[in-house]
Amino acid sequence: MKMHETFIKPMHPEGRRFVAIFAGVTLLLFLAWEPLGWIGAGLTLWCYYFFRDPERVTPARPGLIVSPADGIVSLIEPAVPPAELGLPDAPLTRVSVFMSVFNCHVNRAPVAGRVAKVAYRPGKFLNASLDKASADNERNGIVIEMEDGRALPVVQIAGLVARRIVCFTGEGHEIARGARFGLIRFGSRLDVYLPEGVTPLVRVGQTMIAGETVIAETGRAETGA
Repeated sequence: MKMHETFIKPMHPEGRRFVAIFAGVTLLLFLAWEPLGWIGAGLTLWCYYFFRDPERVTPARPGLIVSPADGIVSLIEPAVPPAELGLPDAPLTRVSVFMSVFNCHVNRAPVAGRVAKVAYRPGKFLNASLDKASADNERNGIVIEMEDGRALPVVQIAGLVARRIVCFTGEGHEIARGARFGLIRFGSRLDVYLPEGVTPLVRVGQTMIAGETVIAETGRAETGA
């Protein structure tokens, strides 16, 4: 890796118009008063940083479930997947990854398989770190049907600042583990519902890297630990 690649990351196309808007406002601020212009320049850099889209190296070993988002594990608990996904009304282990406005917000598929369902539901914009955000906030869920026939739901949840959920995939599409499938603008959360009998290998407070950090193994049975 070249030195400049350590600090300068590619930007996702979703961010281009936002960076352009920030840059235009910054120019006006410089014309009005230079100190305000420098504040605008800092915010423009932050906007670019928010929409960064670095390459990730996804583990190749079969059976792994990787994090769909950068951020911090905020919750691990049993929960029923959202009703609109059409899954059985039975609780699964839910792993929630909270993304702050400083995290990379490109979302990646936790497993490979066929996208069996995509379902959007409007809602509120509560703080995404709260438990009730999973039920009350605007969200978009996808169900990935794995090669062994099991389903893995992953849900994009809008947050206090987020006002736009973007999903790049659709029903019937084949998706690779670690592939980009969506983006949420300006702070949010991702919920992954592990298949029955699968134990999470992460803990609350752990830092996650989308497409790289292993959440669980699909062949790993629960031991009660």
